[in-house]
This record gives sequence, structure tokens and C-alpha cells, in this order.
Amino acid sequence: YSDWRKMFDEMGDKIDAVTISTPDHVHGLAGITALKLKKHVYCQKPLTQNVWEAREMRRLAIENKVATQMGNQGSAGDGLRRAIEVIQAGVIGNPLELHVWSNRPVWPQGLARPEGSDPVPDHLDWDLWLGPAQKRPFKKDVYHGFNWRGWYDFGTGALGDMACHTVNMPFRALKLGYPTNIECEVASRVYPETFPLSSRIRFDFPEREGLPPCKFWWYDGNPNPKHGIYKSGNFITPLRPSADLVHEIVEQRGELPASGCLVIGEKGKLFAGDDYGARFQVVLKGEDGYRESDKHEACVAVPQSIWRSPGHEEEWFDMMKGGRAAYSNFEIAGYLTEIILLGCIALRTGVGHNLAWDGPNMRATNAPEAEQYVRRNNRRGWSA
Repeated sequence: YSDWRKMFDEMGDKIDAVTISTPDHVHGLAGITALKLKKHVYCQKPLTQNVWEAREMRRLAIENKVATQMGNQGSAGDGLRRAIEVIQAGVIGNPLELHVWSNRPVWPQGLARPEGSDPVPDHLDWDLWLGPAQKRPFKKDVYHGFNWRGWYDFGTGALGDMACHTVNMPFRALKLGYPTNIECEVASRVYPETFPLSSRIRFDFPEREGLPPCKFWWYDGNPNPKHGIYKSGNFITPLRPSADLVHEIVEQRGELPASGCLVIGEKGKLFAGDDYGARFQVVLKGEDGYRESDKHEACVAVPQSIWRSPGHEEEWFDMMKGGRAAYSNFEIAGYLTEIILLGCIALRTGVGHNLAWDGPNMRATNAPEAEQYVRRNNRRGWSA
């Protein structure tokens, strides 16, 4: 089959489980369809392309009691789970700030739609590839392939692509939930149909489960001026945390890593210098510099409280067989994805426009114009 809708219509009763590895704009529609048919689902990240789809997939997964797992594979890592244990044990004190940065995009964005059209290759059903997105002409090497990630109609930009990995650990450790405000504070040149080359987005979280209010800043942008996305001479220095926040990291490593996650607490900082949180370091107030977690006595003293994984995919299979819930099942993955995608809504609503967010009702109370980005207007024949 080339059309998964036809596959479900013709042999849905013979399918037990599905995996979804399409471009982002099809994740939600395919996933919702499968969940309504009570199929077990493994879906790559981000779980969906918009907030409404994330909420709906979470609801259906819980309601139909099926086995689910999102493809943020770092969830299975011992390091990620250990970092959660260390933070929740209070080693760095109550978390106050979160800073996460990414070296994405590694695909073209920050550009206008090209004019004209190109012949559609014989192997490609362009209308089917567009799926629920509105029709547009085919252009060679512009959308199909890897480059769809930077387009509003098909992708979720650097934030949607990477935050389900890089924000996964702190989302759990800091018990983040719904923010009260989201704002795209600054961005490079904004185009009508693509994400910018660099942006900084702030999320404000209220008190939750005994934790004080917390601010989270997301930064993206590719720091390599020789990367192919800058072949037209359009390089800009990407937005990153201020020097006073990361000076210990730079002093230790000689430079700021291209990607990272920094949690600032009342008593110290925790830094994970990769996309998955596989390894992390801690520095407490009064200490000279960061030390690896397995060499820091305060971290070593924290007992294990989270189960360890047999493997990310194995967790999904175990859940199908009646075992424990997979660590990134849609109950939490849908929640994580929904929160992350609020940053995309803030960016598209406008730089410097602070959205007062009503999480349960999926709306900005001060910006009715944001509603158009909560749920996509699907093309006819592609209804969820």
C-alpha cells in the first residue's frame, strides 16, 4: 500500500500494531486513525504537528488502553533517568530556570516559497505526500526528502524536531505541565511559510507540586557557518544563553557545545551536553567547576528510584504483552509534545507577543489570532 487509509479500510482487522515514521504533518492523522481502531502505536517524534492532535492522541491512547511509545529514544537511557532522580532528590535545590539550545536546523528554513513548479518524479505520488496539508506545486529538493522540516505546512522546525529529545529529561524532572505564558522573545527574519534560522522562546511555568515558578528558554540555530543551509551567504550567529549562565561550561570545554540542557537550581546547576541527556554534570555553589555525575558525591548518594529500560522498542513490545507502561507512552509523550508545540504557536503568533495560555482549554486568553495554529484545517479527504 502507498495510502495507509486504504490499508486500514481493506485489512484493518488483520493489523495489531503500527509504527509511524512519516513527515510530521501526517503523524497525528495516522495516529488518531490507528488509535480509534484500537491499534498499538509507535510514533516517531514529535508525536504530532499541532496541539489539538497531541491532546487527542493522548486521550485516545488512555481511553482505548493500547500500548504506545513515542520515538524519543533517549527516554530509555540510564543517564536521562538518573538525571531525573538527581534533580528530584534536591541535589541542585529547587529548579528555577531551564535553558535548552540546539544546533538545528540542519535543513533549509528562513526562506520564501520558490516560484513555479517542477515535474513530479515517477516514483512519487505528490498529492498523497501532501496528505492533510493544502495543495501546492511540487518543487525539486524543496519539500520532499529531508527539507520539509522547516516548512510550517509539513514540519515543526528545530523546536518540534529536537525538543522532544532535549526537553524530555527536564520536562519530567521539573514536572513542568502547562505554562501560564509563552513568548517568542526574538527571532531572525521571519518568513510567511518557514521557521526562522534562529529563535529564542520563553515558557513561564507556575508553582506545581511543591516546586516554585520556573522559566524555560529555548534557543535554536546552527552555529556552523560552513553548513549547506548557509550556501547563499545567509549565516547568522545563533541565539544562545548569556555568558554568565554558561561560563563554567565554556571554561571547562573551551567552547559552548552545539546543543545542551542547563537546569539552574537554588543550590547549583546540572548540565547535559548532548541531545538525549545520556551524560550529565553537576556544579554546586562554592565548587570550582562541573563534575561528572558518577564522580560527584552528592549525586552518588542519591538512590535509584526509576526502573531501567530493556530498550526503547522492547518497552513497547512489553507493554503490548501486558507489561508495565512504556516510559514514553502517549500519556506523557502527548503531554510533552503539546507543551513543546506551544512554542511554535508563540513564534507564529508574532515575536514579542506574550501569550497568556489557558492549557486545559488550549487557547490564548489574550490572543484569539493564536487559535488558528492550535489545530490544522485539513484538506478534504483527510479529516481526523
